[in-house]
Amino acid sequence: MVKVSVVIPVYNVENYLCECLDSVTNQTLTDIEIICVNDGSTDRSLEILNEYAAKDSRITVIDQENGGHAVATNRGMKLAQGEYLYLMDSDDMVDIHALEETVKVADEKNVDFVIFQAINYYMDTGEYKEQENYSMNELADFVGDSVFNWKDIRDYVWTITVTPWSKIYRRDFVEKNNCTFPEGLVFDDNIFFWEVLFSAERITFYRKHLFTRRWHSASSTMAGNRNFMDGIDISELMWETFQRFGTFEEYKDILYHKRVATAYWRMTVIKDEFKQEYFEKYKKSLLKVKEEDFFEDFYTTIDNRTRFIYDSVTRYDRYEEAILSLENFTLENRIKNLNKKNQKLKNSIKRNEKKKKQILNSRSWRLTKPLRNIRNIFK
Repeated sequence: MVKVSVVIPVYNVENYLCECLDSVTNQTLTDIEIICVNDGSTDRSLEILNEYAAKDSRITVIDQENGGHAVATNRGMKLAQGEYLYLMDSDDMVDIHALEETVKVADEKNVDFVIFQAINYYMDTGEYKEQENYSMNELADFVGDSVFNWKDIRDYVWTITVTPWSKIYRRDFVEKNNCTFPEGLVFDDNIFFWEVLFSAERITFYRKHLFTRRWHSASSTMAGNRNFMDGIDISELMWETFQRFGTFEEYKDILYHKRVATAYWRMTVIKDEFKQEYFEKYKKSLLKVKEEDFFEDFYTTIDNRTRFIYDSVTRYDRYEEAILSLENFTLENRIKNLNKKNQKLKNSIKRNEKKKKQILNSRSWRLTKPLRNIRNIFK
């Protein structure tokens, strides 16, 4: 059995694939297998994969019709034979020491998976920047080098990035708990993450930046294409996942908010040509909530802005109406806040004027007037 199976789903990444493969094939841990699943690429990606496979016997290339990230990843995981499983995106890079170091930690601590840090590379500027959602310093400060599970970090579970490439998993743990990616959907790593998190008994954090995340406009989670509508399905699946693991009640406040607010944000950034279609699916999803036994709890728990979004989306038939309604709501609240601040300022001025009159009318002020006159003469 090899030590690590690296699974890389590949789709139209000819400009970045070589850097990705170089970072994997040059790992200081050599006892690995590299399973590359070409997901119907129409560029030179398959050609590049075959070129690398011809030079490195550890690489297996699977070619399939386009089915999406989840289909390709699930297929690669089924073929994996390693003790550990590492899932990587084909346009990013992993530090050449990453597998050796994280496997060592996993072996020493006998954990189900290891979480580690990542850094962002912004292609437009050529800058490398640390970002809290991938560094997870808040979690790192709390857990140190301890072994924990989700119950030990209840208040910190939302600070962990859901991305699979910032973790290395024990393969038998993933298989035993049947953790997979929901196929046919973007943002699929959300579901996989919560499944592995709630299933794991032993987790540890390795505080080192070992992965470089490439940010570019063509990314499926950045482009605002029609598949952004998958976020609505993912939100519903998240509720189902939390309910299945018995954790829904504990995190219902956040889940309530995300079901409404995150989906609304995606509607504002999806391309205009898909906005109405997105809106109709979004509205249908929110109306489902009305049929839940806990709807009253949901409606009274969400904050005023989130409740207003819910009311607007379920009331109107056009996305423009809902967006304009929220813009008006936001503007009205800003005006109210400005009026409150203005009133506070007016009250403060009145209090100062009152104090001034009290001072000027005081006996001590009148008695010291000659002294002040003398002081003004010698200024």
